[in-house]
Amino acid sequence: MTQPMTGPAAKGRPGQMTAVMRALPQATGPKVLRIGLVQGGRVVEERVIKQRTHVNVGSSEKNMFVIAGSGAPTAFRLFELIGADYHLNFVDGMTGRMALQTGISDLDGLKGQAKRGAQGAYQIKLTEDARGKVVVGDTTFLFQFVAPPPVQPKPQLPVSVQSGVSSQIDWRFTIIAAFSFLFHFGAIGMLYSDWMDPILNEDLTIAGLLDSMKSLPPPPPPPVEDDKSAKTGDQPSAESAGDKKSGGDKKAAGQGPGKAGPGTMSSSERAALSNELDKLDLATVGSLGGQGPATAGVLRSGSDLPGGALELAAASGSGVGSSGGSGLNLGGGGGGTVRPGAAGGGLAGVGNTGGGSTATAGAETKVQGPKGNASASAQVTGGNVNNAARVVAGMRAGFRACYNQGLAQNPDMSGSVRVTATIGPNGEVRSANASPSGSISGAVASCIASRVRSAQFDPPEGGAATVVIPVTLVQQK
Repeated sequence: MTQPMTGPAAKGRPGQMTAVMRALPQATGPKVLRIGLVQGGRVVEERVIKQRTHVNVGSSEKNMFVIAGSGAPTAFRLFELIGADYHLNFVDGMTGRMALQTGISDLDGLKGQAKRGAQGAYQIKLTEDARGKVVVGDTTFLFQFVAPPPVQPKPQLPVSVQSGVSSQIDWRFTIIAAFSFLFHFGAIGMLYSDWMDPILNEDLTIAGLLDSMKSLPPPPPPPVEDDKSAKTGDQPSAESAGDKKSGGDKKAAGQGPGKAGPGTMSSSERAALSNELDKLDLATVGSLGGQGPATAGVLRSGSDLPGGALELAAASGSGVGSSGGSGLNLGGGGGGTVRPGAAGGGLAGVGNTGGGSTATAGAETKVQGPKGNASASAQVTGGNVNNAARVVAGMRAGFRACYNQGLAQNPDMSGSVRVTATIGPNGEVRSANASPSGSISGAVASCIASRVRSAQFDPPEGGAATVVIPVTLVQQK
């Protein structure tokens, strides 16, 4: 069993703990100041000044050590760092003792070898072996120079805590897979979405359609040959009456008996039907034959007899002969049913017996109302709108439509409308105020302002802009 060493050899050999402490790496560099604050006979605060800097004491909160009591200054630099050395500053009224290289001395004994500072304080240079105490009022400061404490390592979490789910992820594979999903799903979304389709401007599209409709050729005129033959069949002339007597039916030029299409009538069929209708009307007039008061009243007033029947009777070949008394004597000698082409009395004797000409109505003429024309331009103030001129040009068709509605009420309307539109940050029209001039009505100005409110511009530079649109309304010559 090993016996512990005794004697002088044992005393000269350091212990195990001392050997371990000596084996630890010692901090290098200049020593730092260690200060203890004693109040009421006990140490209330101790601090190592790791960063070599000035040490201020006093009653102000801005000092490094805050002291209170009688005789405590507001702020006093007790230890001052000049270059790489500390200096002790003290004034009259402070007491204490210091251990220097020259020995232990009181502060009063050091005043002779101290130099005076700028503020009248005594200043003593301190070495790294100096230590002592200084009494300032009711507070005692103990100081000495010690080796700087070792730098504390940065605290780190244990390896078991640091390694989590994130450390088990293959980040390269994850990033490649994420980009692959984004690319494929983005391509599919582009195929099934309409956000890449161009934006259509309805005003420009409608204006283009109107311009294309104007350039179309006029439609072909409707066929009028059958209508003319029908009109001539409604009013038979002397030649047609002679043809009827001879029993010959004349066909229209270029048409044969079997050339009429399904659902249509030939000219001969229309003439026969017209002849039957004439006979029916003349029979109606002939049924009123007689010389009684009822017949005279009907012929005078014509309230219960169609006027067309009398006109057909007057134009037919059968006339009305004059009787011995007053009124009309229908038929042959004593009346009876009037038959076209029959001999004897009839309606042929009414009116002028001489040959005369038949009056015909003129061609129908359609009179169109006045048409308006609108011209507009854009003036941008307070910003810049790239497509202002193009959007205003697309609204001209709408302005023209508003003007044409006003011309329907007042054909002499003309003048101009000044529209002031405020454009929002997204290109929308926030407000549009119209000021008419000339004879332009308020309804036309409101219509033009509503067209401007429905427009969409490009986002203006600067967030907002004002577009002034002068619209000139004149009639087309």
